[in-house]
Order: sequence, then C-alpha cells, then structure tokens
Amino acid sequence: MENVDEQELASYELAFHVLPTVAEGEVATVFQNLKDIITKHGGSLTGEEEAPARIDLAYEIVKHLEGRNRKFGSAYFGWLRFKVTPAAIAEITEEVEATKELLRYLLIRLTRVEEENPFYYHEAMAEAEPRVEVVEIEDEVIEAVAEDETEEVEEPTAETEGEVVIAEKTETEKTETKDKSGEEA
Repeated sequence: MENVDEQELASYELAFHVLPTVAEGEVATVFQNLKDIITKHGGSLTGEEEAPARIDLAYEIVKHLEGRNRKFGSAYFGWLRFKVTPAAIAEITEEVEATKELLRYLLIRLTRVEEENPFYYHEAMAEAEPRVEVVEIEDEVIEAVAEDETEEVEEPTAETEGEVVIAEKTETEKTETKDKSGEEA
C-alpha cells in the first residue's frame, strides 16, 4: 500500500450478520478473520467498527446450509470501516462471500457525509426506549370511558374478559354523523 496514492483510496463499510449457530466465543474470531481479509488485500482499517453482538432480526432469513434451507430469526450483527483501492474490492468480496460463518453481508462505498458520521447500531438500540407498551384490558376500558365520554360501557366479566364492548357512539362518531345528515342519528 506504500505505492498507492492517498487519492486513489476509497472508504468502505462492511456490515454483516454472523450465523447464530456460531458459538459466542467464536464470533470474535470470525470478526478478526474479516479484518484479516481486508488487510491481506491492501486495505487499512480506520478503527471505526462495531463488534458483533446478537440481535433479533426484523424477519427470518433463509440460508441453504448442509443440504437444506434453514430459517434464522437472530444473528450477530457487526460492521467495520476501511480504506482500500477500488480494484481490490472484487477480491475482498470474493473472500467475504466464501466465509461460511456469515448469514449475510453488505459492502458499500461510503460518501463523504457517511464517512464523517458513523452510526453505532448497538449503542443506539441500548439507548432507545422500548417500542412495546403493555396495557391491561381493564385499563383500556377505563381510558375508553374517559376519552370517548360514552354513556354505557359493559364491564368485562369472566365470560367476556378480553372483549371490549362500547354501547354508545363516541363524540367523534356523533359529530361525523351530525355533519353528514345535519342532525344526530
């Protein structure tokens, strides 16, 4: 890489999913192997990286392994950034593709803005608020009464628990009906 002019180098990011069947202690070895592939082909690591950590996937990914299709709902996700000549990308891609421990990978060339603003996924997810709020059905009935100002609400019984029945129209429905016909139905 000493002979390569600095202007010929381009910045890249390799994001990847390691198979969840790989032992947790071996994931670091897979990560190091990916780094070695890059440096072997003249790339220099920038130091911006995120070590693989286990995550639940947004959807199941099917991969053909050991003679059959297998579905995976989780994987170890990580990424790393590096600089290399565009000519070396084909060789790097070929070796990364041959890495049997990877479920998926994505290799992209970074724009200047992307290069200056790395996104740390695991850190962001740790800081994020939970997306699911658990609400008990009885609380929903009480909130429905308070917000909709209905006159009659059937209280849940042992037979109807889990069902919410609101007998009267809400104020919004009354207004919509009034607007369409000129008077309340």
